[in-house]
Amino acid sequence: MGVLIVGGTAALVTLLALRGGHTGSATVPAVVTAVLAEPPGSRIAGIAALADRLAVQVQGGGADRVLLVDPNTGAVRGRISLAH
Repeated sequence: MGVLIVGGTAALVTLLALRGGHTGSATVPAVVTAVLAEPPGSRIAGIAALADRLAVQVQGGGADRVLLVDPNTGAVRGRISLAH
């Protein structure tokens, strides 16, 4: 009976050690360079991270606007601006 307890405990510790080495974290994506095709005179005034997008506030070169950028591809997925 003692041998079963010691063997079971050793197996449990080994199993926990093997699984504990894998954190299950997601892989880090490669660096993506995004080139925003905005009119001359445009400048980035701010950036905020959303759930799955970056909100890039752009001023100048026309009406102020917010671009929604996919951080994995660098593609602009949406625009928000005020109608004048």
